[in-house]
Amino acid sequence: MSLSAPTRPLACIKQAIRQCRLERQQSRRYAAAATEAQYPSLQTRYPPPTPGFRPSQAIKQNRFETGMKKIPVVPPPRSTTKACPDPIAILTNTQISVLDPTGARTRLFSPLNPERVQAGDILLVRLRTGDPVSGTVLNIRQRNQPIDTAVLLRNQLTRVGVEMWFKVYSPNVEGIEVVQRREKRARRAKLYYMRQARHDVGSVEGVVKQYLRQRSGGPMGSRDAKGRDANAGRKNKKKGKK
Repeated sequence: MSLSAPTRPLACIKQAIRQCRLERQQSRRYAAAATEAQYPSLQTRYPPPTPGFRPSQAIKQNRFETGMKKIPVVPPPRSTTKACPDPIAILTNTQISVLDPTGARTRLFSPLNPERVQAGDILLVRLRTGDPVSGTVLNIRQRNQPIDTAVLLRNQLTRVGVEMWFKVYSPNVEGIEVVQRREKRARRAKLYYMRQARHDVGSVEGVVKQYLRQRSGGPMGSRDAKGRDANAGRKNKKKGKK
């Protein structure tokens, strides 16, 4: 029994592909010949490119030819980073110049000022829409920008501890005065331990009243003392006469 040779199923496909390629090449040659016969001037006016032709070089060469119209180029916009490298700092300085034109509050809380306000001092804050508030400084909060500086004051009202935050550059704050400075500088920047009963300073109304008397013009406390002593002498004399 003889076996027949195995068939090649891909042979027909390869033959078809070769025939398609041959027909494509013939059609291209015919189209080129027809174009040359119909438009003979194309070969002289537009010669075929050289073997090493690259479009980028041709563009560079034609850029400097005479008689060509120059294409207008719009300049790029101005860089905002170069014009204003730090806009936040400029805006902060502008706001501080409006809220504090004299610079007194800036110097009062500046870290470079040796006489700046520190924790433990007694301040008097005058408000535009209310009575002045006084208290002991527990904390001075300075965040990323100096315009966010705030101070925490503690005082006692009817023997109850009261704390209040004040923005230094707030439009509601009319003025800040240093009533009394702490004799010995605190080792801490935040005196929160003064909230405890054994460390609480208590009410500072007496210190503030004495400060206001001295500022108003003279030792008012001594005058009051003399008046009280005189009245007491009169009472004693009357008692002696009786």
